[in-house]
Amino acid sequence: MPGHRPTRIDTLLAVGTFTLVAAAVATHGGTPVQLVAGYCYAAGFGALPLLARNRPVPVLLATVAGVVTYYMLDFAPVGLATHTAAVLYVAADQGRIRVATLLAGALLASSVVARLGEGDDPSIVLGVDLGTQAALMVAVIALGDAVRSRRALRAELARQAAVAADERRAETARQVEAERLRIAREVHDTLGHAVSVVTLQSAVAQEALADGAKDDAQVALAAIRAAGGSAMSELRATLRTLRRDTGHRHPDPGIGDLPALVDGVRRGGLPVDLQVEGDPRTLPAVVGTTAYRVVQEALTNVLRHARATRAQVTVTATGNLLSLDVVDDGHGPDPHTRHDEHGYGLRGMSERVDLLGGTVDIGQARTGGFRVHAELPLPGGPP
Repeated sequence: MPGHRPTRIDTLLAVGTFTLVAAAVATHGGTPVQLVAGYCYAAGFGALPLLARNRPVPVLLATVAGVVTYYMLDFAPVGLATHTAAVLYVAADQGRIRVATLLAGALLASSVVARLGEGDDPSIVLGVDLGTQAALMVAVIALGDAVRSRRALRAELARQAAVAADERRAETARQVEAERLRIAREVHDTLGHAVSVVTLQSAVAQEALADGAKDDAQVALAAIRAAGGSAMSELRATLRTLRRDTGHRHPDPGIGDLPALVDGVRRGGLPVDLQVEGDPRTLPAVVGTTAYRVVQEALTNVLRHARATRAQVTVTATGNLLSLDVVDDGHGPDPHTRHDEHGYGLRGMSERVDLLGGTVDIGQARTGGFRVHAELPLPGGPP
């Protein structure tokens, strides 16, 4: 693990410590040897703050040892805080508050005992010097701890901001994916139904023209035109949604649009009976749209695959449940086809129903044909 590089503050503290100690040595005077030794000590005390960020405890111990040696060699007195303030600050900044406090207290106590033993005035030692030096040491330790705490707070706030940004990006991605799936389902349902009607009616028109039945051909072509127009209308609404042109958005289809849907299938040549029980007019819009899409996809599959001669659509609205039944008299489901192999249409139908907390059952009808049964919960009903 690489060590911490000294900061600009560390460098300023080192220069300040060296300057103060060197100035005291120069002022005190002495022999050339004493001056050189004093300046070396000043340089040593100045270098310690540059090392304390990587090894705070050893540097603290070295500082205490250096102070004791300094005064034992009778160099110029400059105060304990002058020698130790820089190292105490860096150690506290590195989180070594307890060690810094204990060593500072031990150094002060030793100094008091030594000075009183040498006969210094107790009023000066205890009343002035001790309070001043202790206050300076406590101040630099508190300052170092405050700087460390503020740095830790900034780091925590930055981490929380990064986590929040990641969550926002993830939520945006989820919303984009959900919107993509919704649009894919809308396009599939719209085009799938329209193409099924167009395919069936094209075959009817072709046969009618071959037989010379122009009236039947015109009816089939009218059904093709109606299906294409409906599909284009819904596709334009979907494209406006993609362009965020919500001011002219076409309303989503609902239960009230089922008669028109059934009429279109009837014009396609498949008799369909529609029965609506209860009062579905007050349904939430999302429930009505889901019900419409379920019926649309079920009828589309009847047109494509069932080879049926009739279909029955039953919509039942009770207090807390909307029930949908689409049954045909065709050949029924292929027993060798699993539910997850029915294609994107039925899968999308199941996804729509699941989003509302409902259930869907796709399979064999009791009459032998194909049956789609869905149940959608309604808000506000009894549990």
